[in-house]
Amino acid sequence: MPERPVRITFLGGLGEIGRNCAIVEIDGRLLIIDCGLMFPDADMPGVDLVLPDFTWLKENGHRIDGCVLTHGHEDHVGALSYLLRDLSFPIYGSALSLGLARSRIEEAGLLGRTELITVVDGERRRIGAFDIEFVPVTHSVPQGFALALHTPQGVVYHTGDWKLDLTPVDGRTTDLARLGAIASTSGIRLLLGDSTNAEEEGHTVTERAVGKVLRDLMRRAQGKRVIVACFASHLHRIQQICDAAVATGRTVATLGRSMGKNVALARSMGLLHVSDHALVDIEKIADLDPAKVCVISTGSQGEPMSALSLMAAGENRWLRVGPDDVVILSSHAIPGNESAVGQVIDGLCRLGADVIHSGIADVHESGHAQRGEIRTLLSIAKPEYLIPVHGEFRHLTHHARLAMEMGIPGPNVLLAEDGDVVELTDDGVNFAGRVPAGYLYVDGIVGDVGQGVLRDRRVLAEEGVVVVVVTVDVQNRSVVTGPEIVTRGWVYAPEAEDLLEEAAEAVRDSLKEAFAEGAVDFETLRRHVRRAAGSFVSERTRRRPMIVPLVMEV
Repeated sequence: MPERPVRITFLGGLGEIGRNCAIVEIDGRLLIIDCGLMFPDADMPGVDLVLPDFTWLKENGHRIDGCVLTHGHEDHVGALSYLLRDLSFPIYGSALSLGLARSRIEEAGLLGRTELITVVDGERRRIGAFDIEFVPVTHSVPQGFALALHTPQGVVYHTGDWKLDLTPVDGRTTDLARLGAIASTSGIRLLLGDSTNAEEEGHTVTERAVGKVLRDLMRRAQGKRVIVACFASHLHRIQQICDAAVATGRTVATLGRSMGKNVALARSMGLLHVSDHALVDIEKIADLDPAKVCVISTGSQGEPMSALSLMAAGENRWLRVGPDDVVILSSHAIPGNESAVGQVIDGLCRLGADVIHSGIADVHESGHAQRGEIRTLLSIAKPEYLIPVHGEFRHLTHHARLAMEMGIPGPNVLLAEDGDVVELTDDGVNFAGRVPAGYLYVDGIVGDVGQGVLRDRRVLAEEGVVVVVVTVDVQNRSVVTGPEIVTRGWVYAPEAEDLLEEAAEAVRDSLKEAFAEGAVDFETLRRHVRRAAGSFVSERTRRRPMIVPLVMEV
């Protein structure tokens, strides 16, 4: 008799960096694996955040047994506070992952819609219809997990975000022994593998190596203040910054709301070790010798209103950067953020600061496995089937090719994308349909920005707007006042009066023609205005601004 099938639905994370969210289905019950957000690209003007499309999940909310978190990064937990507005379910994860997720959920006033349940390394827990084992992995945030789902179709192993660091800052290594034990007993039927660095040959360097570089840089910065920017969730990096600062006789201050909150949370949980006398409030650094201060700041990705961006613009209320400052960007720019990071570096250099980034010194190391580590994992796991996850499509493709090089048959490697539903049965893994998986844009409130709005914003940004204001008397079929042409971003009005007058004349002629044809309804008149203005603008300037007709009745 065939075993019950297992379905996996991907709502995000396959084809982009961010929005990681997958749903496993057994016997009609659903388990959410991660629920993350993505930061907007340059072609998403005005958008604050990008979420998975939760339409399908909301329609099936009554079937959800819970959500499990692999780790606490925003691209894995940041969308929970939006999904919980419509649904209610328990969330399982490590103490730190839940602590980081709790912050956003609490801010949204939604703690009452969930129960946060802590799991520990190696724990195996029953969650509704699901039997899950939480396997420790090393990443750039502490307490990350891989997930071993023991299902009717065998073990489905989700790597989470991981790397092989044999000397991690906290001593907690990726548990390859447990992976090998599962592979040699139950066997791994399907592997869902992190693909972020599947293009990069070799192995990631241990995080401890970054600490040595930071300590050397701080020693060389004698007589200068040191400002280090990194991700607020990268507690291993923050630990090493603190250690380097203390070793070079510096006092540490945090700058940026998320940095202060995460440092306080990690210290309270015993995950960050820095003495009280080594920490000082940012408000008090003005009283200290700048050469004896190290500031740990947010803004390593050039976010517009972040602490570092404000520093680069000379607008930070706590710090004025100058020639006596060394600024270290201890991170890589996330794809799409390169321009923003470059602008921040330029701004800091203009102020005279000595700026050190990963292109100059080894001040950052990735938290994602490279090809050598992926080979190691595949050789231990020996999965029957593989679906690359977490990465842009080129990353997924390179992961798939690497798996085939390692001996997994081509038909057993599936390149899935957001919206795909795959089904694991006795006969193997196959595609089993699609669900909505587009982008949900957040601008102020959720869902008020669609593709149409974004398209209009791009036109406004690239081509400008032309507003045509005219008053008509439909009874007498005549133009009473106007047309008046108001423009932003098409031409500079004070220098183009003749052109604007010609445009007005073209609209006036079109309206006379409309009246002569018997048109009296405002929709027809607006259409004539839009067509006449658009044709004139295109013909005379070869531009296509947004045309907004305002036709009023006397």
